[in-house]
Amino acid sequence: MSTLVNFLKQSDIFYQFTPTQLELVANLCQEVVFNSGDTIFRENSASTELYVIAQGEVDILINSGVTGDMGEGRDAPVARLRRGQSFGEVALVDEGLRSATARASQKDTRLLVIPRDKLIMLCETYPQLGYRLMNNLAADLAMKIRNTDLRIREQLLYRPQDKR
Repeated sequence: MSTLVNFLKQSDIFYQFTPTQLELVANLCQEVVFNSGDTIFRENSASTELYVIAQGEVDILINSGVTGDMGEGRDAPVARLRRGQSFGEVALVDEGLRSATARASQKDTRLLVIPRDKLIMLCETYPQLGYRLMNNLAADLAMKIRNTDLRIREQLLYRPQDKR
């Protein structure tokens, strides 16, 4: 169990958790291993888990047919996540559909999978843990929104202008 606690301790989403709080979360985790190219979940699938990368890398991809950039049906990479980073956080906020596909990009990518319902129950049982988790989640999502905003601005401001 201490190995899981060490992985959780390295994740931003569990920043400033006490050892006891980390143990409580570790009890909910299931460790899953993926090989390079394995799909973890697909865009528009049900959203019920939070993932923490214990080892390896994960590519986050969107269907470019929706954006019209690269032709219909191709998955375009938007981010590469590494050890200690989390994804699937929106599942904690709602149980909507996934907004992207997640795919392992390295052999032996180890993920800690945390079910939404059990984590929410833990947050309700231990309000201080819940507050800390939701505060960290908000900070993580805010950073991701800012990074996305910067990428959009870069694309809009620095793309070649049409000559008429």
